[in-house]
Amino acid sequence: MEIILLEKIANLGAMGEKVHVKPGFGRNYLIPQGKAAPATAGNIAEYEERRADLEKAAAETLAAAEARREVLVEKVITIISKAGDEGKLFGSVGTADIAEVITEQLVAVERHEVRLPDGAFRVLGEHDVQLQLHTDVAVIIKLLIEAE
Repeated sequence: MEIILLEKIANLGAMGEKVHVKPGFGRNYLIPQGKAAPATAGNIAEYEERRADLEKAAAETLAAAEARREVLVEKVITIISKAGDEGKLFGSVGTADIAEVITEQLVAVERHEVRLPDGAFRVLGEHDVQLQLHTDVAVIIKLLIEAE
C-alpha cells in the first residue's frame, strides 16, 4: 500500500515522503491516526497545499518536546513502594506509575512515552528510564525506588 506521510514516523520516513507499508498498518493505524494518507493524486495535491501548515505544526510539536526535555534533563524521580526484606517489591513499578509521578512532580508525560525495554521494575534501587517525548527527542532520567 502506497501512502504519503503527514508527519515524521520513526523507522518509516519523514513528512511528505511516499512510502510502501503493509495494508493493515496503513489502514488500521496510520490513516485513522492522521499520520498518513493514501498516495492518490488528489491527496498528494492536497498535501502540497497544506505543507506549510503541517510543517509549522511539526515544528511547534518539536519545540514543545524540547522544552519538556529541558525540564527533565538529569532529574531524579523517587517512587516509594512496599517491598520485602530482600529488596523485592510487592508488585512492580511500570510505565503508568512512572508517568504519573513525573506528571505530578515535573511536567506532563504520557504513559506511552515511557520506555522500559526490560519490563517493569521489581526491585528497589536506582534505574535508568528513557522517555521518548518525540520522534527526535529522547531523555534518560534516574528513577529511585525506595521502600515504604
